[in-house]
Amino acid sequence: MTTNFADMATEAEVAAVRAVVDGIAESWAANDPDGFADAYAEDASMVLSGDRYFKGLEVIRKMTVHQFKTAHKGTTLLQNIVDLRFLSPETAVVVTEGGVLTDGETEPHPARALRATWVMAKNGEGWKIAAYQNGRLADQPLQGE
Repeated sequence: MTTNFADMATEAEVAAVRAVVDGIAESWAANDPDGFADAYAEDASMVLSGDRYFKGLEVIRKMTVHQFKTAHKGTTLLQNIVDLRFLSPETAVVVTEGGVLTDGETEPHPARALRATWVMAKNGEGWKIAAYQNGRLADQPLQGE
């Protein structure tokens, strides 16, 4: 017998998971690396386009401090949730599409357009990002085609 946790998720739980995604965008717009990093679990993993891998909350925080001072200074983040489902009462998977926006943009340039998968886990502190991975949306042929 399979349990459909999506049907059991309350509106409050869906809203709480959505709030984590929204909080990341808000922290990004505020250039707040601590707000950004604190959305992640202590042992979280982050895989970013360009084959970049970060493990652990403090490593993610350090990377974010650097990025907000350099490459992402003055940018905002667009994250449209295209899929949200619960695998258990304490685990959710979210897929977003969007990317990094520069001044005046409402849609990311194709080189900055991203699709991301978020694994969220609920603990005593609420919902945290346990794993995050993104990739570019730019149309590129698969190798070997």
